[in-house]
Amino acid sequence: MTAQREWFEKDYYSILGVSGDASAKEITTAYRKLARSLHPDANPGDPAAEERFKEVSAAYDVVGDADKRKEYDEVRRLGPMAGPGGPGGFGAGGPGGGGFGFNAEDLGDILGGLFNRGRGRGPGGGGPGPQRGHDLEAELHLSFLDAVKGITTQVNLTSDAACSTCHGSGARPGTSPTACSRCGGRGVLDDNQGYFSFSQPCPACAGRGQVVEDPCPTCKGSGVERRSRAVKVRIPAGVDDGQRIRLKGRGGAGHHGGPAGDLYVRVSVGSHPLFGRAGRNLTLQAPITYPEAVLGADIRVPTLDGDPVTLRIPAGTRSGRTFRVKGRGVESTKGAGDLLVTVDVAVPATVSDAERAAVQALADLEPDVSPRDHLGV
Repeated sequence: MTAQREWFEKDYYSILGVSGDASAKEITTAYRKLARSLHPDANPGDPAAEERFKEVSAAYDVVGDADKRKEYDEVRRLGPMAGPGGPGGFGAGGPGGGGFGFNAEDLGDILGGLFNRGRGRGPGGGGPGPQRGHDLEAELHLSFLDAVKGITTQVNLTSDAACSTCHGSGARPGTSPTACSRCGGRGVLDDNQGYFSFSQPCPACAGRGQVVEDPCPTCKGSGVERRSRAVKVRIPAGVDDGQRIRLKGRGGAGHHGGPAGDLYVRVSVGSHPLFGRAGRNLTLQAPITYPEAVLGADIRVPTLDGDPVTLRIPAGTRSGRTFRVKGRGVESTKGAGDLLVTVDVAVPATVSDAERAAVQALADLEPDVSPRDHLGV
């Protein structure tokens, strides 16, 4: 019951200048003619024309919509018996009102709660009629390289799916469901309760509108079976660890002719022995020797595509400094990232006598200034 208070008080057909049995095309033609003549742009500074334009637009909003018009016509058929203050006693002090203080919107809410006899709802709603299938989630493990490059693969899961024998119809192969004779295929029956009319699911077809006279032997007429299936999924290049990819309509099968749910694939990305990820950038740790750090050098570093690049290390490079190689990171729809190379000065765990002597000679050449003097200790 979505009737507004104004529906009881205004004759929208008269406002548009058409009869109550006018066709949809006649209503649209009348509205357009009035809208053109009453539009504020055509009547600048005329408040009466502006108010009339709003009234015409409100009328067309109701009777120009097929569903709203059907409800509005039902309200008009009931007349004052259903209106505020009418003999039904729903008004708040109107003639013959019972003083209950309800308005039309309150009445609609109350009746909706009392007489909601269950059109189909979503998963878990419990209502008959078409029901959307459940959303499902699956996990997909990818190698580091596959996640960076992208791949088309499949996930395997066990869930409700359209019956493989009847393809979801519920009927034995070679037969088809027939329209329910009791509800005429509508799936609902009208239940007149005095001044109001309610709908309830047809008990003969459980709200489906169809009857399976010869059920499928596999699914027993439900159109759904639980089975293992493989779902093809395309993983875009540059997918991140933990990212979810939505596959519309590949989740659990709908019931009673409802649509299937969605499948969400959560990606788990493995590690790489050399490279790491920072968004679209690849990271790499590259050891350098002490002489290379002090004197500078050109070093070769690998890339993920197997084509090494030469990186120039300037003299006096500190351990932990990061260098950027443009465009050698992760390719994605947003463009290519970079390769971030962080150098670490490699300190040998053991040295020969000759190496020890050389390092000692270097230490003797160092000025008598400690690099820790600024620590104050």
